[in-house]
Amino acid sequence: MAITQAMCTSFKKELLEGVHNFKNSGGSTFKLALFTSSASLDAATTAYSTSNEASGTNYTAGGLALTRVDPSSSGTTALTDFADLTFSTASVTANGALIYNSSASDKAVIVLAFGGDKTSTAGDFTIQFPAADASNAIIRIA
Repeated sequence: MAITQAMCTSFKKELLEGVHNFKNSGGSTFKLALFTSSASLDAATTAYSTSNEASGTNYTAGGLALTRVDPSSSGTTALTDFADLTFSTASVTANGALIYNSSASDKAVIVLAFGGDKTSTAGDFTIQFPAADASNAIIRIA
């Protein structure tokens, strides 16, 4: 099993179908769930599943809702991002995460690979997103 960082292929198609709305006001609800090294997540992932999801103190199945940054553009690149996310006072180990659209049948958006197990013990487990710009935003269309 492995977690491979990727923008999900199904997500790319669903963008063209108008399934996902990233607008901050009135848009879809996106969540981030943590997964163990036993999970198999990659570009072919189509939806959130509890299979091999992380568990622990102050971590709930399904993860947490993300705070969106309104879509924008810079040059010829359209982009959107999320505010950093913290699982407070959590005792959890995760090898990766899945961002998914809980407003649209839990459809997969992006798989994040941490490059190994990351652990917090009664501390904050924080996902830090890159800068919201044309070169670094978590979701960019060039």
